[in-house]
Amino acid sequence: MLEVKPQPEVEPARFIPDAGLSIAEAARLTGVSAHTLRYYERAGLVVTAVDRTAGGRRRYRKLDLDWITICTRLRATGMPIKAIRRYAELVSAGHGNEEERLALMESHRADVLAKMAELQENLRLIDHKIDVYRGRLAAGDADQLWAPKAPNRQTPDRQTPDRQAPDRQAGVH
Repeated sequence: MLEVKPQPEVEPARFIPDAGLSIAEAARLTGVSAHTLRYYERAGLVVTAVDRTAGGRRRYRKLDLDWITICTRLRATGMPIKAIRRYAELVSAGHGNEEERLALMESHRADVLAKMAELQENLRLIDHKIDVYRGRLAAGDADQLWAPKAPNRQTPDRQTPDRQAPDRQAGVH
């Protein structure tokens, strides 16, 4: 049996009629386009066959929507389609491959943590820049912030520190 446990704090409970939802309704509830829903199905990312009406129209059940939410969250964290497809294959195959599923999730988690660390480092730089601008604006000396100037005819080795802009001595701001 496929185990999908939505997190109530993140995802509000949904009432899905017994007949399921149309592709437009499913798209609205999941936040992805109808085109994306069709693509997920064609790409082998959906773990169960999506029901169809007698006229061939897709009908999405709660399990389908929960799985699509998992797929979109994995994609949002940078998991490649190929890896999501592999995960879907493992889940669809049922019991006996839990260690491989775990390894796949642990590997992706490590990738996400590395990306988060990189983002944190970038955020520290942005915070520093904000602090510099706020400080200079509050001190009334924002005109001392570094700005590129037209090339000087002097060669860099002939410039002395006292002829450089004050903020060049302290770093680029």
